[in-house]
Amino acid sequence: MSTPRRASKARESMAARSARCGAMLGRLRELNPAPTTELEYSNPFELLVAVVLSAQATDVGVNKATRKLFPVANTPARIAALGEHGLKRYINTIGLFNAKAKNVIALCRQLLERHSGEVPRDRASLEALPGVGRKTANVVLNTAFGEPTVAVDTHIFRVARRLGFSRGRTPLAVEQDLLKVVPDEFLRDAHHWLILHGRYTCKARKPDCPKCPVADLCPYRQKTRAD
Repeated sequence: MSTPRRASKARESMAARSARCGAMLGRLRELNPAPTTELEYSNPFELLVAVVLSAQATDVGVNKATRKLFPVANTPARIAALGEHGLKRYINTIGLFNAKAKNVIALCRQLLERHSGEVPRDRASLEALPGVGRKTANVVLNTAFGEPTVAVDTHIFRVARRLGFSRGRTPLAVEQDLLKVVPDEFLRDAHHWLILHGRYTCKARKPDCPKCPVADLCPYRQKTRAD
């Protein structure tokens, strides 16, 4: 199959952009056929808590904290029983831990009161939980429940614009653009491929263009060169 030619952002049609996106994601799929989050979890509730804790924090830092927390408390009832003060002892190495402890405790109580302790599978109920916004809801819907959603974090926001898939100025605008341009066969895992690509290759300050597997399809004009 021929490789879609790279086109400029200004002249590229939606069909051509979608074909180029499919070619890029196809290569990323070959390198990583089963991508997933780097947050460590064993059930939807643990994932939900980990994603809430990950705001403005690294996955590595969150994993260090949850490796201590989850063996002790990994249900809404058990974490709620810790209280804010008790929870802070486990997460005080994470940025904004005071606010996060407050939100997680409130989140646990709401899950117990309104959802019988289960993580809801619909966006409205997820976003109604304390500390849960659209990005967190998208991560849970996608990773825990297999929904074809795209959670736009700083990596995806940057990568989508560099790759010419969106000109959106907000995470929501970028998300909506990606839902239009990503071919259906890739939509389930596009979120993970783009995050990992942004985290390890298409980095913010100095993208590693010489080692990028999709550099020839990328319209970014300020490509780096090998040292």
